[in-house]
Amino acid sequence: MSPVAKLQALLAKPFMPAVFFLSGVTYDTLTLTRIDRLQDNLILLVYLSLLGALIVLTGRLGVGLDEVAELEHPSRLVRLLVRARPYYAMAVQFLLGGLFSAYAVFYSKSATLTRTGVFLGVLVLLLVGNEFLRDRLSNLRLLVALYALACFSFFTFFLPVMIGRMGTWVFLIGAILSVAVTLRVVHLIYQRNPERSQNEALMVGGPAVVLIGVLVGFYFLNWIPPVPLSMKFGGMYREVQKQNDHFVLSYDRAWYQVWKQSQYPFPANEPIYCFTAVFAPVALDTTVFHHWYYRAKSGKPFAHADRIPIKIAGGREGGYRAYTFKQRLDPGDWRVDVETEDGRVIGRVSVLVEERGDAQPTPRTLSY
Repeated sequence: MSPVAKLQALLAKPFMPAVFFLSGVTYDTLTLTRIDRLQDNLILLVYLSLLGALIVLTGRLGVGLDEVAELEHPSRLVRLLVRARPYYAMAVQFLLGGLFSAYAVFYSKSATLTRTGVFLGVLVLLLVGNEFLRDRLSNLRLLVALYALACFSFFTFFLPVMIGRMGTWVFLIGAILSVAVTLRVVHLIYQRNPERSQNEALMVGGPAVVLIGVLVGFYFLNWIPPVPLSMKFGGMYREVQKQNDHFVLSYDRAWYQVWKQSQYPFPANEPIYCFTAVFAPVALDTTVFHHWYYRAKSGKPFAHADRIPIKIAGGREGGYRAYTFKQRLDPGDWRVDVETEDGRVIGRVSVLVEERGDAQPTPRTLSY
């Protein structure tokens, strides 16, 4: 058996999709470091370009296969593309898996257990579902819709990284670019088949445009994580002091509570500091908010207490460090949501405030 035949037989094994899936996710988890890393973004851009090209080839060979067959002397390239057609689905699956696993890594760093986790859940489902879509990846409508989602997910974080700004208008520009790129792919598929292009192109491109419209709705519902921002650290402390390039955070803990890195619970009627570190790309300057909430009893909804703006600058690996404080808090449940200007939650710090008991925990400090 020739090496090529052996390779084809190996790729046909039923366990190979799972092997590629696990290896791809592991590789992305270990190698994708910063969302503003140029090398990572260029790789994703290459993946998007190759995926678009494969979708165009899949579509052209589908709508124009008869024309190819009628050619008396097809070029060597055309013959090669036709012969490689059975492997298009596998290549598309590989590229989709690479893109969605990278997006899952990036978006998971910005998502929280709030509404912003909805979009991350969609990406994870597609990442896992991609392993079962191989037999359906010749369906142009599905392919173009997945491509639209891949473009949307990329531009949502790539534009803020490149422009250095966040906001609704930057997001909408990304959505418009996603629609434009997707429709260009559809146009390339049908441009040589004018008699079939109008109706079929509408059926293929329409669902993708509707999908992006739905995702724009996700944004205004605050269901999309605030990429490229992510919270690296957060906690409640009795005192925060800056010493040289570090912040010294003071809190109490018992000798056996080695896992604790912040004050919990917190004594009532004493000054309290909420310290957070929010990562932002190098060129991005924006404003985040410490949104304080309070409820007197568990089971009741939290009520707004205060919303304090913090101007942050990007670039630091451990995140931009800042804190807000209150002179005293009433007993009950308190939390601070670290939010973007449009209200999307980057991270959350919670604490129980109660009257001090008889126990006297040991004072501790943490340097960050």
